[in-house]
Amino acid sequence: MHQLNRSIAALSIMFATSLATPAMAQTDITWGTSAVGSSGHRALVNLSTVLNKEMKDYQVTVQPMPGAIVSVKSYAAGKTLGYYGADIAFFELANGINRFKGFKDQMKRQPVQSFWAFTVEVGAAIHERDKDKIKSWSDLTDKQVFSGPLPWDTRAQLERGLAAVGTKHKYIEVDLSTAGSLMESGRLDGFIIYTNAEATTAPWITEAGLATNWVALNPTKEEEAKLKQAGLAVVDVPASAFKRDIGSPSAKLLPFYYGFHVGMEIPEADVYRMLNIIEKNVDELVKLDKAFAQLKDMKGMQRRGVESSIDLVPVHPGLAKWMKEKGVWDAKWDSRIAK
Repeated sequence: MHQLNRSIAALSIMFATSLATPAMAQTDITWGTSAVGSSGHRALVNLSTVLNKEMKDYQVTVQPMPGAIVSVKSYAAGKTLGYYGADIAFFELANGINRFKGFKDQMKRQPVQSFWAFTVEVGAAIHERDKDKIKSWSDLTDKQVFSGPLPWDTRAQLERGLAAVGTKHKYIEVDLSTAGSLMESGRLDGFIIYTNAEATTAPWITEAGLATNWVALNPTKEEEAKLKQAGLAVVDVPASAFKRDIGSPSAKLLPFYYGFHVGMEIPEADVYRMLNIIEKNVDELVKLDKAFAQLKDMKGMQRRGVESSIDLVPVHPGLAKWMKEKGVWDAKWDSRIAK
């Protein structure tokens, strides 16, 4: 009888211990992105909804930052595990220039490419009342222009484009929530506009349209030629992406690639699994956020994203494995797989 009681007690302890022990250890990923109100913040919130549902062994926490580049620096400095990285940021990082000048001494780890999400396309807008006197990007010379918050990649891309056509404007930094009212009052002559995946725009740009009647300012054909000569592509994005009249059927914008990346702290098998989960849930992601529309060609998006940065930062082995399996990996990139 005593033996039976001891056995029952032992089983009770084991059962209680099993209830107290989690079924699966969970890894927390603090994932940096751009500021609240930006398209990057909105996109990561929606992506994390899917990942947290499908990858029970991970918990993604969205961490808004002053700009996507701050998230890249945060990862490189060893503070966070995920970052919102663009090809233009990786270009500056690899060359130690502009926003990354002097940063390499602070780096504790090397960022890598692990998932490309969409393109972002940038351009400029002016007030409708000024359309007869400001007809080109060059006409913004000496004008007060908000090209985006200082840390933002979208600003870096637009500034690169304006410089390519010789525009020498006066940069004015403003709070996103005031851009529309400042243009309406005449204190801003222009501000940045942009889309994700040529399909949708940022919440703050939509809100600016409630405060002022902005129209797209397209580069002239001569300016387009200068942009292409400087290595910048130009795409026509339909006005429907902005859900408003923009003064023309389309806006001529400069595209670049954005991704939500993790580093080598996340194993190859898990990044590979993450990519398969994203591919499986593309329709849900697009329903949540049109910015993910380009992922309907997931293979093509990963190949184009990797091509944009292959000489700048290494590729996560999980992404390389996924691309090889899908037949979109180029063998000449093998030496660029992170170790």
